[in-house]
Amino acid sequence: MIDHPLPDRDAWVLLFSNSSLPVLRSTQRRLNEMRENLDDLDARKLTQLILHDPIMTVRVLAYIQPFRGRSLQQDITTIASAVMMAGLLPFFRRFDNLPTVEDALKDHDPHALLGVLHVIRRAQRAADYAQDWAVRRQDLNLEEIGIAALLHDLAEILVWCFAPKLALNVQALQQAHPTMRSADAQIQVLGLTYHDIQRALCKVWHLPELLTLLIDDQRSDLVRVRNVSLAVSLARHSAHGWDDPALPDDFRGIAALLNLSVDAVRRHVGVPSDEDQPQ
Repeated sequence: MIDHPLPDRDAWVLLFSNSSLPVLRSTQRRLNEMRENLDDLDARKLTQLILHDPIMTVRVLAYIQPFRGRSLQQDITTIASAVMMAGLLPFFRRFDNLPTVEDALKDHDPHALLGVLHVIRRAQRAADYAQDWAVRRQDLNLEEIGIAALLHDLAEILVWCFAPKLALNVQALQQAHPTMRSADAQIQVLGLTYHDIQRALCKVWHLPELLTLLIDDQRSDLVRVRNVSLAVSLARHSAHGWDDPALPDDFRGIAALLNLSVDAVRRHVGVPSDEDQPQ
């Protein structure tokens, strides 16, 4: 485990690239169960399991990319395609005895495990939002949108797993200064942002260019990028309730994306109405 900032972005990339990335314990358990019953395995359920876990998702995508050069002209951008390309037996041989997030953090401050599970849950919610809105937009590939939202904050999850003390310091700094931008807190503690690390990881792991584009918030001129970015923002700002001051801007952005009224957006994402609020 790392308890001090690494010297630069390349050092962080080297750390993550040379480590066996941990998955959720529930992912490991279900994979083991599926491995015992390959004859009856439903590939759709395997895909759904992988897509529930950001680290498992990126492990599969990084594993499958070399296959593209051998037989395909296009990037593999979905988990369903990756599993089909790999084949079930090679897939389960490759992903045997995976380390888990829970084991990696069991001897550390219990707030570290709570912190990473919170970020993972936030990523799952972002993926759900993103795919739901992609359906309304009649996007031609919902899974690409969902994966992009799920992986948008992957570097933050990895820092929690491998440098929990530093991730807790970032969190504490933001809690002590609620108006501080998250990027500024990351720079103050780490010397760079999670996004800096993430962009480099995408290149090193040869992740599909499309997914790299979809998690680039600076390309908000593209409707699919806005779909992902707004989903990530809503999941982040609503993580502790519906009173975050940034939420009204999120609702307006989502309304423009989906051609709905702000009130319709609030209802659609489940914001309690005034009469539903506790007295």
